[in-house]
Amino acid sequence: MAQEFIDVCAMWAKAFMPAAGAVEEFLFKDQTDEGADKFINAFKIKFASGFDIVALTSKPRSLRGRQGYVIFDEAAFHDELDEMLKAAMALLMWGGKVLVISTHDGVDNPFARLIADIRSEKRKGKVIRVTFDDAVADGLYERIALVTGQEPDAKAKAAWVKDIMDFYGEDAEEELHCVPKKGSGAYISAASVEACMSDEHHVARLICPDGFELRPAHERTAFVEKFLDEEVAPHLARLDDDRLTALGEDFGRSIDLTILAIGQEQRDLSVVVPLMIELKNMPIEQQFQVISFVVAGMARFLGAKFDATGNGLGLAERCQEKFGYDRIEAVKLSQTYYLENGPRVKKHFEDQTISLVNDVDVRDDMRVVKLVRGIPTIPDARNKGRHGDAFVALMLLLAALKTEYQELTYERVPRGGRADDDGQSVQSTAGFGAREGLW
Repeated sequence: MAQEFIDVCAMWAKAFMPAAGAVEEFLFKDQTDEGADKFINAFKIKFASGFDIVALTSKPRSLRGRQGYVIFDEAAFHDELDEMLKAAMALLMWGGKVLVISTHDGVDNPFARLIADIRSEKRKGKVIRVTFDDAVADGLYERIALVTGQEPDAKAKAAWVKDIMDFYGEDAEEELHCVPKKGSGAYISAASVEACMSDEHHVARLICPDGFELRPAHERTAFVEKFLDEEVAPHLARLDDDRLTALGEDFGRSIDLTILAIGQEQRDLSVVVPLMIELKNMPIEQQFQVISFVVAGMARFLGAKFDATGNGLGLAERCQEKFGYDRIEAVKLSQTYYLENGPRVKKHFEDQTISLVNDVDVRDDMRVVKLVRGIPTIPDARNKGRHGDAFVALMLLLAALKTEYQELTYERVPRGGRADDDGQSVQSTAGFGAREGLW
């Protein structure tokens, strides 16, 4: 966006002042969050008058010590808008100007709060509102027709305006008419999530005490076994043996949670998530113990998708080695992955074709996701120590349920059978063994 802005400036500068210089690329000294120096690309146009137009990073420190006219573009989507404004205010003492431009992103966004503060005279400034209708009235369609070589036509103009409105749909008020959505701008509404929650389902939680990883292995194993037998096994037993079962896992170790979402696709393509498991401060070995127990408790295990971002890769690879690389996918979470798979979660909630546990923390994890530049995104901030973990686990579960699969034949391990690390059947509270064959 910075390069696009500076290129447009250069185009108009050359149109008015043929002697204006070309766009230059230079290195701007910045710092990492840890304080180390780093250099990033920035863009600049120099004029003979001595003035410059510079496109900078959207970090507050990039403004420190500068003067002039500052423009924040798409301010509602800046990660640190409040800090950027604070840094820019110093320019006003030297006669500078600050222009903040953006489409809206919910009424609770810092950009919307800034506008409210100015309108209530709590903060100095002036609000300039330009809607899509204003732009059309000022000749937007005619300009586009001129640039694209078309002949302006009243009928074509009306059809063009209708197409734009239809394209944005329910987002038209916010995107085109400067009306921020009520609520926090969440990707999925609270009403949609709550309508899909049921007391029939369960979330099993285990927080390991501090220093747990230092205890002897047999103590750690026994501690987790008790949790599995009491909190997990009864709900695995409720799984429908005639339906394929999949698993989605979001990894965490000491700060974030590890969440497992276990679900089944029904005949009508709706999804039931009878069990979610939340683990906090649990060593990798015991997380592997939990996953082994859960997979052994699935009569028809379709497959799983594991969060393999960062330290999660080690656990994902270990599960691949045990359960098969064709069954376990190690997923590197990225914007592209959220863009491709996040809408599936939203659609299930909006269509009410998913059923999961009635739990406030799980609901809040779904609500924390926001649409940023068209991509479902989880903000860096944490709420009650959570970071949208249940949303990620559910997203991976729904993706796993769409996996192409090879039919397997399974024989039930008697209740009280447990699968060991080699996949052999031994005594356990709940579990099923599996072998390949014809269905």
